[in-house]
Amino acid sequence: MITGTHAILYAEQPERTRAFFRDVLGLSHVDAHDGWLIFKLPPAELGVHPSRNPQLPDVPISGGHELYLMCDDLAATVDELSAKGVEFVEPVTDQGFGRMTALRVPGAGTIGLYQPLHPTANDLPG
Repeated sequence: MITGTHAILYAEQPERTRAFFRDVLGLSHVDAHDGWLIFKLPPAELGVHPSRNPQLPDVPISGGHELYLMCDDLAATVDELSAKGVEFVEPVTDQGFGRMTALRVPGAGTIGLYQPLHPTANDLPG
């Protein structure tokens, strides 16, 4: 039986990245060994998107996977994280299904921040 999801973020500066998730985002964590932190993530859901646009079948949309943190109020979350020095690298856009931006993770590129405007699977039983 599946009991959870373990996501991996590869970082060129893992200590800085771990400090960001611990100190700036305030995620709870355990120390697996010698400072190797494993973070508790908020509830998760998985969306499976097509890898090709039906109008442009010869052009792949993405060759990989994406990580988005979700929030209930994007404007408030952006304000809160900006006050902590977080750098946002994309403007907030309304995509119809949700409001989105992206933020820089020290030593590990960028991740998305997303306020869904559609039903979510986070609170489903089982």
